[in-house]
Amino acid sequence: MDVGIVSYGAYVPRYRIKPEEIGRVWGADGKGMGKGLKIDQKSVPSPDEDVITISSEAARYMMQRVPEVDPKEIGAVYVGSESHPYAVKPSSGVLAEVIQATPALTAADLEFACKAGTAGIQMCMGLVGSGIVKYGVAVGADTSQGAPGDALEYSASSGGAAFLIGSEKIIARINKTLSFTTDTPDFWRREGQPYPSHGGRFTGDPAYFKHIVSAAKMMLEDRNTKPEDYDYAVFHQPNGKFPEKVAKMLGFTPEQIQYGLLTPSIGNTYSGAVPLGLANVLDKSKPGDRIFVTSYGSGAGSDAFDITVTDEMKNYKRENAPTLEKVLENPVYLDYALYAKFKGKIIMPE
Repeated sequence: MDVGIVSYGAYVPRYRIKPEEIGRVWGADGKGMGKGLKIDQKSVPSPDEDVITISSEAARYMMQRVPEVDPKEIGAVYVGSESHPYAVKPSSGVLAEVIQATPALTAADLEFACKAGTAGIQMCMGLVGSGIVKYGVAVGADTSQGAPGDALEYSASSGGAAFLIGSEKIIARINKTLSFTTDTPDFWRREGQPYPSHGGRFTGDPAYFKHIVSAAKMMLEDRNTKPEDYDYAVFHQPNGKFPEKVAKMLGFTPEQIQYGLLTPSIGNTYSGAVPLGLANVLDKSKPGDRIFVTSYGSGAGSDAFDITVTDEMKNYKRENAPTLEKVLENPVYLDYALYAKFKGKIIMPE
């Protein structure tokens, strides 16, 4: 049975802050930091936005593009994030209610750092492929955290994308998925801690690059393909520098990663990073295009996908919801005080 993407939707909050504004407050060279990370600005959620509202907006767009799909035929909903608004209460259950998929379905919140969204896609593929459910929804979304003045504050942003996985009217067939996972503690946040800790330079070679390169090479070997066989490639993007470097290491060109690389303009959306990159690529794609995707989650692991856009894309009602390019129009820029208020770094006394 062919399994793949039936529909998708993406959402990013409209507020932005620039690295130099963060640096102005902390006495750092914010412009230099942004240049080093290749991040020009990052998205910021408004006070009433969280993983549930971001997931809901993305999922609504996803469903608007397939009006023929009955939400009651959705048998699974998974929301992958490391910033769920509740420690005990599922984001996925709320999302299922929002898209009117309840009550006869399974739902769960997933967490594997920045690859929780792609893990959800894999889970939906298994349920659909086995015939247990007709459709599954997988979301990767975050309102990521960075301690004041920490290097993460220059990149940690917010956004997410939703994917409807099924076996009928597939617009993008997932030919293969595989994963590479180890115990590499490069990034962590204990229960009750507001901000994560990270291993600094350790997060590069033994963590990010090892896992993405390993998973990507496994996929190329399994599919007997070369980088030039793909029209697009999407890699996890904690900054604008790492995905460019890993693409070069694997033999992919700057043109292949152009549309999947969003971090320079919206920052690191964590679990939303690869899903948003894939959504933007699908916005540009046409039948026959082949897409190579590799996510990464600290802790650590990578999920790789080989995807082919099908002829069904010609009939897909993409115009029924805003493309990601449209969503990103007309940003509103914040100073640090408003940013701190929006992110809950400043809390009014009771």
